[in-house]
Amino acid sequence: MESEDWAASSGGSSDSEVTAPDSDNEENGYAYGDLPKLQFRKDTSKACWKEELGMAEIVSNKGRMWTTTGIACGGKNSIFLEDILFLAEIGALHLLDDEDKCIPLEDIYKKVAKGVGGSSWESFEVYRHLKSLGYIIKRHGVCWSMKRNKSVPASVEIEPGSQRIINNGNDDMTSITETMELFRAMQINELKPVFDVYPPNSKFRKSNPGNPIFVLCISTGNPPTKRQIEDIEGKCEGIPVKFCYVEHGRVSFFAFNQIRLPVLP
Repeated sequence: MESEDWAASSGGSSDSEVTAPDSDNEENGYAYGDLPKLQFRKDTSKACWKEELGMAEIVSNKGRMWTTTGIACGGKNSIFLEDILFLAEIGALHLLDDEDKCIPLEDIYKKVAKGVGGSSWESFEVYRHLKSLGYIIKRHGVCWSMKRNKSVPASVEIEPGSQRIINNGNDDMTSITETMELFRAMQINELKPVFDVYPPNSKFRKSNPGNPIFVLCISTGNPPTKRQIEDIEGKCEGIPVKFCYVEHGRVSFFAFNQIRLPVLP
């Protein structure tokens, strides 16, 4: 098996595919390879934690970051834990509880460690690494904008072994509550597409995002098998698939161009 290694880690240099973001991008609170640095901001966004969803609802959005962060549903913007922790680390977001009290950063770390809302340390490390480089990221299988048709009940199912949400006979997507129930039912350590990754783009619009440049899978154990690679590539419908491995905070990326089996004499 041959592989094309485009290894880039949180502690090393990046491959030519990785493009540094513009210096004025508000999403990027720390330089590549550095630990996150808390920034003192005049205006900080606020979000209210929804325990039943494992997500947060934005109540005050400041800055341009929201054009590429969060999913819109019913006129509201909601964010996953990886979004919350990344923004909280750089001082761009205050997470509030039901009593409008600020949730400490330590408690957000604990939520990620517990896998709340389908999160994990590995996925957050990958998210933070790519986000700091300016890439636009969302969870695979979740639309940037979701709405619910009040007159026609949504019929939603999920493909086995993937995060792809299928909408049956309805142009509208399911509610966030139903979506999160699907995520809770999944195995976090299972090899599957995790993120859709888009290139840095100042003109990006959630209403017309286009196709991602690649779909990212996170490997937590042995390298993927030939069958796993073929299955995932088939589900991604022609969009390139990349894999990554996280170890001790180091994020390494790789892709398979071709697979050759040994020829017996």
